Amino acid sequence: MMIRYRNFKVRTNTTIMEIHRKHAKLTRRESGFYAPSEIAFLGTKCSAIQELSEYIATKLYGKIRIAYADASHSSTLEPVALDSFTFHSSGDLQIRRLYQQNPYQDKLFYSSYDLLLINGNHYQGKSQVVFLDPEKESSIKKRINQITDVKLVIRMSKDIKAFDCLLDKFPGFNEIPHFDFDQRDQIAEEIEKFANHHVPPVKGLVLAGGQSMRMGRDKGLLNYFGKSQRSYSVELLQKCNLDTRLSVRKEQEVSDTDVIEDVFLGLGPFGAICSAFQHDPNSAWLVLATDLPYVDERLIRKLLNHRNPSKVATAVKGKKKEFPEPLVTIWEPKAYPIMLQFLAQGISCPRKVLINSDVELLETDDVYIYNVNTPEEFDSVKKKLEQG
Repeated sequence: MMIRYRNFKVRTNTTIMEIHRKHAKLTRRESGFYAPSEIAFLGTKCSAIQELSEYIATKLYGKIRIAYADASHSSTLEPVALDSFTFHSSGDLQIRRLYQQNPYQDKLFYSSYDLLLINGNHYQGKSQVVFLDPEKESSIKKRINQITDVKLVIRMSKDIKAFDCLLDKFPGFNEIPHFDFDQRDQIAEEIEKFANHHVPPVKGLVLAGGQSMRMGRDKGLLNYFGKSQRSYSVELLQKCNLDTRLSVRKEQEVSDTDVIEDVFLGLGPFGAICSAFQHDPNSAWLVLATDLPYVDERLIRKLLNHRNPSKVATAVKGKKKEFPEPLVTIWEPKAYPIMLQFLAQGISCPRKVLINSDVELLETDDVYIYNVNTPEEFDSVKKKLEQG
C-alpha cells in the first residue's frame, strides 16, 4: 500500500487514486514577520528607538521608502466613527482611519516599502539592531530567543561592554559593527547598506505572446538582424546579464525551455507581466516587447543603471512622448499587488498603471521606442536598419 496526501498518490491493493489538492501551490513573496525587508531595534527606551528611526527615515528620505512599526502604550483606544480622507493641493492624500490588524493585509501594506523599522521591544523582526543599555540588560535577556541575526550594535554609554547572554549566544558578537548612539549618520549609512542588500534582483521578460493581428504574422518571428526578433531580444537581455524568460501563450509552439506561459488569459502584456510575477514575485522584471526593433544594448544598460527600486517601476519615455513606454520598463515586485488592484477595477492597461503610480522615468529619443505593427512598417524599418 502506498499513500500520497495532497499531491501524493494513494496506492491500495485494488486501486490508485489521486488526492485532490485544495489550493493551488503558488510561489509567495519572501518576507520576514511583516515585510520583505525588516529590522527590529531593541534593548533601550521606546522613545530612543522612535527618535533614531525618525532620524534614519529623514536622512534616507528620497533614497529608501521607510515605514515604522510600533505598539501603543495606551490601554484604551477611542473608536473612530468617521474615516477621513484629506486632499492637499500638492496632490497628496492624508488618511486617518483605524485598521483591524490582519497578517495578510499587513504584508500588503508593508510590501510597498523598501524597509520596515520595528520597535523590537514589542515586536520581533527577522534581523536586529541591538542596543547596549545598562538599564535594559534584563530586557535583552528576556528576548534573547528573538535575537537571531544581529546587524548592528548601538552603545548607549561609551564604556558599556557586551552582555554575557549576547556573548554566549553569539561568540563573534564583538565583531559586529558597534556605534555610539550619537553616531547617527554612521548608523543611517549602515541601515542604508542593509536596505540595499535586500533590493530584489532583476530578471528579463521578452513578450512574445501577442496576437500580431495587424501584422498578419507573429511579430516575434520577424527577422531584422539575421534571426527571429524573439531570439534577438532574449540574447539582448542576456548580454546585460539578465536571467531571461520568454512570455508566451499556452497554444504557441516554441522550442525555448525558459518560458512563462500566460496564466492571466486575454489580458495581453498586462497579463504577461502578472504571469511573470506569479512565477517569481521576488524579482523585478525588465519587460521588453519584440515589436521594438530599435531598442539596443546601450538603452537596456542605461535603463538598468537608472533603476530606482524604491519606485513602482523604472520606465523609458520618449522625449516628445506624453506617456512612458510600459514594454521597456523594469517592474518592481511592489508593482504586482498594484496591478492586481487595477485589474479589480476592470483596468488591464500597463501604461495606465505607470501613469498613476510612483515611477522613475528615463527619457530617450523617440526612435528607440518606435513600435512596429504593420507589414509596411516592418519593411520600412528593416530597410533603414540594413542601410545603417
